[in-house]
Amino acid sequence: MPITPDSKDWTWVTERPCPECGFDPAGITPDRIGPAVLASVPRWQAALAEPGVGIRPDNSTWSVLEYAAHVRDLCRVFETRLQLMLGQDNPGFPDWDQDAAAVEGQYASLDPLAVAQELASSAADAAAGFNAVTPAEWDRSGTRSNGSVFTVTSLGSYFLHDVIHHLHDVGA
Repeated sequence: MPITPDSKDWTWVTERPCPECGFDPAGITPDRIGPAVLASVPRWQAALAEPGVGIRPDNSTWSVLEYAAHVRDLCRVFETRLQLMLGQDNPGFPDWDQDAAAVEGQYASLDPLAVAQELASSAADAAAGFNAVTPAEWDRSGTRSNGSVFTVTSLGSYFLHDVIHHLHDVGA
C-alpha cells in the first residue's frame, strides 16, 4: 500500500537545524559530504541486518527496507544532479517523484542484502562526486523544477540531511 506523499518543502534544512533529526547545516561544505555519506553506510547496513526490516511500523511510515532503498536511489539522484551542476551552467533538475519511485521499484519486496550492497555502491559514487568538487565549484548553481535554486554547497547539505534524517526515521 502506498504511503501518503510528504508534500512539505524541506529546502529550509539548508539554512537552519532540523529539530527532528538534529542535522545542522552550519559549516557543511561539499568536502564534508562524501565522508559523512560514507560514514552512514555501516549504520544502514546494520539496520538492514535486523529482523523485520520489511515491516512498516504503521500505515503511514515506510519500513527500514523502504527507507534504505529510498536512500540508495537518493544517492543516485543527487550524484546525477551534482554532475549536471558541475557540467552545465545553472541546469534544471529533472523531476524525481520519490513516492512513485518507491511503488515502481517495489521497495517493500526487495532483498535487504541486495539493498545494503547497492546502497553502499551508490553512496560511494555520490561521495566520490562530492569529494572531487573543488572550492571554486562550491557556488555553482542548479534549479529544481519548483524553482528552488541550489548551489553545490546547499545541494550537498540538502542531500546529507536526507541521508541523516532517514537514519533517524529508522532509529539507526
